[in-house]
Amino acid sequence: MQKSNNINTTTATCPACGMLCDDINVSDPSANTCAKSISFFSQPITESSPTIAGKPVSLDEAVAKAASILKDAQHPIFAGLSTDLSGFRAAFNSAQQVNAPMMHINAESTWRNTKVLQSKGWQTTTLMEVKNRADVILCIGTDVVSHNPRFFERNVWNKEALFTNPQTRNIIYLGGEGLDTSHGVSPNGKQPTVLPCATKALPEITAALRALIQGKTLNTDSITGIAVKDLETVVTQLKEASYAVLIWVAKDFSFAHAELTIENITESVVTLNKESRAMALALGGSDGDTTVNYAHTWLSALAPEEHDLKQYDTVVWINSFSPEKPLPTTDAPIIAIGNSQTQFVTPPAVFIPVATPALDCAGTLFRVDSSIVLPLKQTRESALPTLSTVMNKMDALLT
Repeated sequence: MQKSNNINTTTATCPACGMLCDDINVSDPSANTCAKSISFFSQPITESSPTIAGKPVSLDEAVAKAASILKDAQHPIFAGLSTDLSGFRAAFNSAQQVNAPMMHINAESTWRNTKVLQSKGWQTTTLMEVKNRADVILCIGTDVVSHNPRFFERNVWNKEALFTNPQTRNIIYLGGEGLDTSHGVSPNGKQPTVLPCATKALPEITAALRALIQGKTLNTDSITGIAVKDLETVVTQLKEASYAVLIWVAKDFSFAHAELTIENITESVVTLNKESRAMALALGGSDGDTTVNYAHTWLSALAPEEHDLKQYDTVVWINSFSPEKPLPTTDAPIIAIGNSQTQFVTPPAVFIPVATPALDCAGTLFRVDSSIVLPLKQTRESALPTLSTVMNKMDALLT
């Protein structure tokens, strides 16, 4: 397989997190300020050929074997789906041919947000509006930067804000354990307000916050270790803000019925908007999950759901972006289509290495705030086939 070389580009969009920063220096990845970006653009290309049960074969042989397995399957599923828009659309067409459901690798966390959006709706903002307008930012149960490392750099302390002074923003951290709150310190040294509590206490804390915003009285002095008077101060700041933003990351809400906590946040925003101005913002995003969720809904009229992979007799596992993430645990044969650097403890039934969008091929992704679509440039030469190419070859054999 052909060795890789950087092609004629110096800046590009990074798909390593949902923010899709579009100012990344790809000629010298170490010059960037984000560890996720450095890791992504420093990936070497691997001379990897398709395999069947761990033995190298040609692309056509691997595709033929995969198609044969799918034809024999009674209940297949397409999962992982860590890819860009064109890759997902191609996978969707193949899944339709064999009547297979689809599930993204981040389904567990994204479904928490989807449940709230479906049942209650929400009022959300964009990264640009945060940058230009937000004067109070409430981070609930998350430090944000563990998921979106440049959030504060690009959207909070950015000097190019149009309608507010970034230096005077009030940053509040409510709930969460062991959070890195250092990014909430303004460039002039203004400290954030930090009200910590155990992550498992977030349902009670957000319910209390919602009640106080609604004007209700709490007959207690504290909620899970946070003084009610401190929560009341937060509520006052939110109500007096010109543009308050309440932020969460669904991946950090790993407890039962987390969607009810998200509902507390989004309904708090609804109440605040009766007399002031506030918006919600779900951050995080990785592996193209925002793009896949939107595209799946357009194409099927249904939001993607979480599935138990052990209930299916064949798994097509697609993972173009994240070679470090392992295959699912299942006794069913796995057709793995993904990043050429992927390592296996046990070889899958079929493995087909494909191009990674933003490295080996161009692509398209939705940003985590769903407001814009950004193009991904090809940043190096590669002989790897695209996921669309592989899916089209497979479709021809499934017809």
